[in-house]
Amino acid sequence: MNWPLLKEKLDLYEKLMRLDKPIGILLLLWPTFWGLWLSSNGHPSWLVVWVFALGTVLMRSAGCVINDYADRDFDCHVERTKERPITSGRVSTKEALMLFSVLSLFALALVLLLGNQLVLWMTLPAIFLAVSYPFTKRFLAIPQAYLGIAFGFGIPMAYAAHLNTVPAEAWLLLLANVFWALAYDTEYAMVDREDDLKIGIKTAAITFGRFDVVAVMICYAIFLAILAWIGDARHLGAFYFAGLLISAAIMALHYKWIRNRQRMPCFRAFLHNNYVGLAIFVGIALDFLVAGKGFR
Repeated sequence: MNWPLLKEKLDLYEKLMRLDKPIGILLLLWPTFWGLWLSSNGHPSWLVVWVFALGTVLMRSAGCVINDYADRDFDCHVERTKERPITSGRVSTKEALMLFSVLSLFALALVLLLGNQLVLWMTLPAIFLAVSYPFTKRFLAIPQAYLGIAFGFGIPMAYAAHLNTVPAEAWLLLLANVFWALAYDTEYAMVDREDDLKIGIKTAAITFGRFDVVAVMICYAIFLAILAWIGDARHLGAFYFAGLLISAAIMALHYKWIRNRQRMPCFRAFLHNNYVGLAIFVGIALDFLVAGKGFR
């Protein structure tokens, strides 16, 4: 066996799955964890947590693979993406589709461990969202909204895993995630706006135009308002709302970074959303811990 060649191929697969850039995993993971903790009143099952955590890694990796497959004819025209494994010809389209299939099957196998039929059925729309999102950039004016559904679909699945039903609260939390994704992915789209205009891809940054910064801040505000409403309805305490206040402070910093629409500060703001998700999760977890609840 040619070990150097195998290592080179595995390195390419790692880059194709973006395992070297974990921000996407984290932006998927935090909303899923919000759903897991809220749906279980801060008392999630270890098995459910591990299945969803590993499933998040697998589905985000699969999503990156199918995204690069869909964008292979566009990525070569963008400076930041022209060296990606598929568009540069170092990974074939057949390899990419096989890798996507394997990752999806592993994610499905994890769900089977739960023995929950509702969660199993919900994997079908989850996979459909992951497969179809890359193609929405061709015809949706704001594909980031679709991304928010795809990135937040772990929320209703988390409720289903714990409650065997999906209450209205789960869909409201998913709606909040849509507005959060609109905010952070518009910041990301502001980085590539000039290239996207040249190749004809649609993004929120292009659609919002000169109102892009205002739109980001409005989306952040709606996101926090929905979470505050959920917290009030659930009678959550000071730690939960402290998490929201910390997130609001982080978002204010993002305004400072994106208001001049420079590429690197906008990209920095996008990456920094990890701390928004973390602050909210810590607030949820601490609130339930103070109430005397924890893992079972």
